[in-house]
Amino acid sequence: MPGTSRMPVSLRESFNTVKRSRPANTLQLLNLDLLRNIVFFLFVLRWTRRVLLKLKGRGLLGTLAELYANAQRIGYGYFLRMPGVRTQVRKQVHDALAKLQIKMVPASTTRYLTLPKEGWSEDAVRKELDTLATMDHTRWEDGYVSGAVYHGEDDLLRLQTEAYGKFTVANPIHPDVFPGVRKMEAEVVAMVLGLFNAPVGAAGVSTSGGTESILSACLSARQKAYAERGITEPEMILPETAHTAFRKAGEYFKIKTHMVACPAPTYQVDVRRVSRLINSNTILLVGSAPNFPHGIMDDISALSKLALKRRLPLHVDCCLGSFLMPFLEKAGFEAEPFDFRLKGVTSISCDTHKYGFAPKGSSTVLYRTQELRTYQYFIDPSWSGGVYASPGIAGSRPGALIAACWASLVTVGEAGYLASCEQIVGSAKKLAERIRDTPALAAELEIMGKPLVSVVAFRARNLDVYDISDGMTARGWHLNALQNPPAIHVAMTLPLSKVWERLAADLEAVVEEEREKERVRTVEGKGAKGKGTGDAAALYGVAGSLPNKSVVVDLARGFLDLLYKA
Repeated sequence: MPGTSRMPVSLRESFNTVKRSRPANTLQLLNLDLLRNIVFFLFVLRWTRRVLLKLKGRGLLGTLAELYANAQRIGYGYFLRMPGVRTQVRKQVHDALAKLQIKMVPASTTRYLTLPKEGWSEDAVRKELDTLATMDHTRWEDGYVSGAVYHGEDDLLRLQTEAYGKFTVANPIHPDVFPGVRKMEAEVVAMVLGLFNAPVGAAGVSTSGGTESILSACLSARQKAYAERGITEPEMILPETAHTAFRKAGEYFKIKTHMVACPAPTYQVDVRRVSRLINSNTILLVGSAPNFPHGIMDDISALSKLALKRRLPLHVDCCLGSFLMPFLEKAGFEAEPFDFRLKGVTSISCDTHKYGFAPKGSSTVLYRTQELRTYQYFIDPSWSGGVYASPGIAGSRPGALIAACWASLVTVGEAGYLASCEQIVGSAKKLAERIRDTPALAAELEIMGKPLVSVVAFRARNLDVYDISDGMTARGWHLNALQNPPAIHVAMTLPLSKVWERLAADLEAVVEEEREKERVRTVEGKGAKGKGTGDAAALYGVAGSLPNKSVVVDLARGFLDLLYKA
């Protein structure tokens, strides 16, 4: 045709090929860009959500303060890694651990690092056991130890030893082989459930101690949240004074932990702040009855109402309160609701080896329903060794401890626990009153909060509380030094309840000694408080300073290593 030209076939085919391929390539580019934009959008959405939740839970000022603290901690971490500083820190840690080793691993003792070629005679074993039992130690037998040994009377010890001997080989993982152990374990759990006013259908499990009980409750809450709500990034909210086992559970089970302040003067958890921190990932709320550091009971009633309102599980840690809390009201002491009578309480941990007077290594975790208990079970139906099922973290367990625990509970009985509550809590209140009413003590020591049970914690107004702690150690006492804030606590026990007046007298004498040291320093013009050289002053005296926290961690690691140094 006029005005047109014929395109060569080869060129036309090339053109058509390009035409056909261009939309496909464009589509691929569009798909790649779309995918990149979606990923970026999800990234921004995720972090925006995190920031908004942080602001909601902590507030603007709280969030900024937390960021500042984290930046400061990281900065100090780099500072401590500097060559000159690192060398000095390592020397301090080495010197401190060397002193600890001298105390913990005496060079004068005979060490047995390999199996003997021939087994020892029974008399030789007994002789060595006597030597080990009488090694230099704080005299808990005389009541000089805070906590640790809660009963210690010879009659109960003999019965526990006899019960242990009858079931030395027993293992509850084989209930058909050891039916008596199964029966005793079920009865122990039932007795403790009864003490805590558990409803019909409640259930429980015995454990090796408070830490395992707390771990189990956290695991149950995590598994429940995953099964029922599909939560894969679980979070729990706890008072900063809650037992550190909750932090361990967070680390073990990948549960993010939110710490809530327990401000003076009550030192109870701030329930309003707990409420602000709740979000769609929250799986558990926590309260203490009472807490370990200060012996203060959180407002469990308020936490229960919050848990019900937000439809969340609430765990009450009563490991320390154990067999004292259920008897407070009957003993005539002030009491507050804390157990299953509060509808929001879904689980409770209670140590039978504290004020239940059972041997060490026995505790319980209690649940409002059997369904909650099943979330802590482990079942493997496909193992080549057969179907495996265990109720908790441990597999094999010592049936002998269960037998000794059962024997303790049925021997002491309700009347015995009521009398023990009267004696122990009564002595704790008398000690607190002595501190408040004695001019020399009241001028320098301040009782923390309103303790209702067995623990009395106090701060120093003007003196260094760690120097007071070391002064009491020098007089043979083994008390608990605290931090954040610096303080000391006394956990009253049956042995200690018999000598609490001596403790109060020694405390007054040590306070007077420290006041005299401060007066001398003032006269000499030295001004600031002196730094003590005892164990508590060395470990905790610098704990409030961020650079030294990593040093304390290094010391703690070294201490744990020493536990296994033969």
